[in-house]
Amino acid sequence: MKMKKLFVILILFSVPCLSIAQEDDGIGIKAGLNYGSNGDLSENGQTIIDNPDANFGYHLGLFGKINLGSFYVRPELSYTVLNSEYDRTALEVKKLDAPVLLGYMIFDPVHVFIGPSFQYILDTDLENIDFKDVQEDFSIGLQIGVGVNLGNVGIDVRYERGLTDSEAEFSNLGDLGTLDTRPQQLILALSIKL
Repeated sequence: MKMKKLFVILILFSVPCLSIAQEDDGIGIKAGLNYGSNGDLSENGQTIIDNPDANFGYHLGLFGKINLGSFYVRPELSYTVLNSEYDRTALEVKKLDAPVLLGYMIFDPVHVFIGPSFQYILDTDLENIDFKDVQEDFSIGLQIGVGVNLGNVGIDVRYERGLTDSEAEFSNLGDLGTLDTRPQQLILALSIKL
C-alpha cells in the first residue's frame, strides 16, 4: 500500500514539474527500444530457468526538463513493453515507468544522468501459463545513462535494473511457480522537445 501511495504522489509531483519545465527548458515526447530480460523462473521454490534470453521491447512517453545551472531534473512517464524468453516461451511485461532523473551537463551537448524509476506493472503474459497475480504491482528500479542533445532532439542510452522484489505467481499442472518480473535492460531513447 505504501508503494501505491508513493507512485500516486510521484505522478502528482511530475505533472506540475512538466508545466514548470515548459517555462524553463521544456516538455517533450520520447520513444525508443529496450533490450533486456526479466529474472528467474521458479517452480516449487526451485529455480528452473535463470538468465532468460534477452529480447527487444519498446517504450513511449512524455518528459519534462528543469534546468538548474549545470544540473537538471527530468521527470518522465513512459508506457513500456519488455520481452524475455524462457526456454523458447515468450514473456511480455507491460508497465508504466516514472523515472525522476538528476542530470549533469559534462559539456554541451553531452550529459550524464541517474535516478530512481518508479514502476507499475500493468500486465504479465507468459505463453501457455495463466498467472494468478503479480504480488507487488509497484516496484523501484535505478536508471543511469548518457545522452546527447542536438537542438530540440536528444538521444540517450541508459541501463535500468529493478531493485525491489516483484514476482508473478502461476500454477502449472498443480505446481506453484513464480516469475521474477524485475527488469535488467539497456534502453535507447529518442526525445523531441516540443
